[in-house]
Amino acid sequence: MHGAAPLHLDGPLVFFGGPYSNLQALDALLAAARAEGVDPASVVSTGDLVAYCADPRAVVARIRAAGVRFVRGNCEDQLARDAADCGCGFAPGGACDRLAAGWYAHARAQLGADERAFLGAAPARLDLVVNGVRIAVVHGAAAQTNRFIFASTPARVKQLEFDALGADVIVAGHSGLPFTQAVGAGLWHNPGALGMPANEGAPRVWYSLVRAGARLGEIAIEHRALDYDYAAAAAAMRRAGLAEDYARALETGLWPGCDALPKAEARAQGAPLAPAPVVYARRQSAPAPCPARLPSDKFRDPETTRDGAARGRVALERLDTLWINTGTLCNLSCATCYIESSPRNDRLAYISAREVADYLDEIARLKWPTRTIGFTGGEPFLNRDMLAMLEDALARGHEALVLTNAMKPMRRHARALVRLKLTYGDRLSLRVSLDHYARDLHEMERGRDTFAPALEGLDFLAREGFRISVAGRLLSGEPEPVARAGYAALFAGRGLGLDAFSPADLVLFPEMDAGADAPEITEDCWRILGRAKSDVMCSSARMVVKRKGAARPSVVACTLLPYDPQFELGATLAESAGEVRLNHPHCATFCVLGAASCSGG
Repeated sequence: MHGAAPLHLDGPLVFFGGPYSNLQALDALLAAARAEGVDPASVVSTGDLVAYCADPRAVVARIRAAGVRFVRGNCEDQLARDAADCGCGFAPGGACDRLAAGWYAHARAQLGADERAFLGAAPARLDLVVNGVRIAVVHGAAAQTNRFIFASTPARVKQLEFDALGADVIVAGHSGLPFTQAVGAGLWHNPGALGMPANEGAPRVWYSLVRAGARLGEIAIEHRALDYDYAAAAAAMRRAGLAEDYARALETGLWPGCDALPKAEARAQGAPLAPAPVVYARRQSAPAPCPARLPSDKFRDPETTRDGAARGRVALERLDTLWINTGTLCNLSCATCYIESSPRNDRLAYISAREVADYLDEIARLKWPTRTIGFTGGEPFLNRDMLAMLEDALARGHEALVLTNAMKPMRRHARALVRLKLTYGDRLSLRVSLDHYARDLHEMERGRDTFAPALEGLDFLAREGFRISVAGRLLSGEPEPVARAGYAALFAGRGLGLDAFSPADLVLFPEMDAGADAPEITEDCWRILGRAKSDVMCSSARMVVKRKGAARPSVVACTLLPYDPQFELGATLAESAGEVRLNHPHCATFCVLGAASCSGG
C-alpha cells in the first residue's frame, strides 16, 4: 500500500486522536500546541473529528481554519456519503451502537454538504518524514479503517500493518486508548483520543508531542495528558439532548461500556495511565512484546498442580460427539494450526472407512446415544475414504459435521456432496474455516490467495442449500462482539443467511499458545469460576486418531491434544470413558477459561 509523496516536517509535531465534536478539548489542544511552538501544519489527527459530543460544526470549522492535518476515520467516511450509521465496527446492541444513533443524527443535521465534502476529501493515510524516520498515520489500520488495535493486540497483527505501510512508526487511533509499543524494528503509537477520556477514571484526555532526536533517524515521543473544561463540554451535550451516558463519561473519565475492549484493556478500566516517554531510533530492532512464558514446573504432575492442589479432572458423562481425525495432511500450511497440519505433516495417517466403521459398530453395541460424528483433519476431503466414511455415519442415523477449508479438495467432491445432501438433508453439515472476516488477517494465518477460494466454497455450499456454519479465530486481538460484527457484515454482503451473533452459525475459537503462561485448573476452579464439568468438551466428546505406523487407531481425549501421550485413553471407546486430568495449558485457555468447544453451538 503506497500513499502520496511523504511530507518532510522539521519542528515538533502534535498527534491526537478523535476530537469527537468536543470543541472544548480541541481548543485546549490547539492552545497547548501553540505554547509548545508547534506549527499548525505539524498538528496531525488520526481522524473521527466528529462523533459523540455537541459541536460537530464548530470542530470542523476550527480544524479547517487552523490548517490541522487529519486522515479520514470511519466517521468521516460515513458522514461524507451520508450513511445510516457511524461505521465504528461495534457489535449491534453494544454500548456504542445503542448510543450512537443520537450523536450521529445530531452530526448529520449540523453538517452541510460543504463540510461533508471537506471531511470526505481527507486522505486515508498520511506519510511523514521526521528527522529521517518514516511515519505513517492511519485511522485504525492500513486495510481496514475501523480496525481496533490495542496494546494487547498480537504483535503479528501489528507487523502485518508495518509490512503493508512500509513505515518505521505507525500512528493510529480508533481504539481510543494511548500506548506506544515496539513491534520488531518498528514502533506503534496511539496518541489517545482527544474527545473522550481514556477510561482511566479521570476526566483528562490525551495527545502526544513528537520531537526530532539527537541523531538522524531518531525521534522522541511523549504522551501528554490534557486538562480542559470538561464540565462545559458535558453541559453542551446535555443542552443538545445527546446521550447522558457519554456526557457522564466526560465527567467521570469512565466509558459507558467496555464491549469494544479486549479483556486486558477492560480489566484496566479505572486504572490511572502513566505512559513513559519513548525514544525511537530507526533500524534498531527491538523485540516485539510476547506473552509470559510457561514456567517449567507447571502442568507436570497429572494429579496435582504446582501449588499442591488437586488438579481439575473431567469424566465422560456421555459421548455426544465422536470426532474422527481423517489425517493431518492438508493443502495449506497455516501459521498457527492447532494440530500442525500441513502438506508434509502425516504424523496422523489417513484413517480408513473400515476403521471408522469399527467405532460406529462399537457405539451401536454400547447403545451410546452419540448424536454427531465429526470429521476433522488436516483437510478431511484429502482422505480418499472421506465420502464413504461420511455416508456410513449418515446411513446409521447420526448427524455428520465436517470441518473444511472449502477449497479445491472439497470442491472436487461437489457432486457427491450434493447427492448426500439430497439424501440426508440437514443431518449433514459443513463448517468452513474462515480465520477472520478481513482478507489480510485471514491470509496472515492461512497464506496468500486463500481468502477468495474459501469464500467461493462457502458460497457454493450456501447456494446448494447445505447446512453450514463458519469457524473463525480471535487472532486479531479484537473482543468477540467486534469480531462478530465484522463477520456479520461479510455474511450480509454475500447473502449467506448466517447469523454471526449465533454461536451455532459462527464458532469463534480463542488463540492458543502452548508455551505461554496459563493458570492451572484445580478442582476448586469449578466453584470459583461458576463452571460445570459438563460444559467442558471432554465430558461429552472423544477423538479417534491413526498414528503414522500404528497398527490400529486409538482414542484421545479431545481434538486439540492428539500428540500428548497422557491424553491417549485406549484403543476402544469403552476404554476411553475414564476421567481426563486437565494437565495442559490448552485445557485452561481453550476449554475452561475460553469456554470454547470444537462442537460449537
